[in-house]
Amino acid sequence: MNRTEFVIATALILFVAFALGWAANWLVHRFTRVRQADLGELDRMAQALHEAELIRDQAIEYVETRERELTTRLSQAEAELAAAMDGLREARAEAEYYRDQLQGVRQ
Repeated sequence: MNRTEFVIATALILFVAFALGWAANWLVHRFTRVRQADLGELDRMAQALHEAELIRDQAIEYVETRERELTTRLSQAEAELAAAMDGLREARAEAEYYRDQLQGVRQ
């Protein structure tokens, strides 16, 4: 094999390699291409996700507000209970005092 035949053979091998690479690239892009319908579906999914996140944030805000309300109401109820218990304790002490006074008068 002389020099000219070697150059031609090398050029032919490189051209075939280039053609195979180009064909493989074309096939890969052909099968992985994103279609317009797929883009539309992705847009709809993104919008639905955004709306779901907004609803989730609103629900979290509502729950936190409701929790603060209920905590406040519970604190008020506990304060009212403590006041009622103190009043009851005083009333019992007063009743016991008057009962002792009454028994002292009877004797």
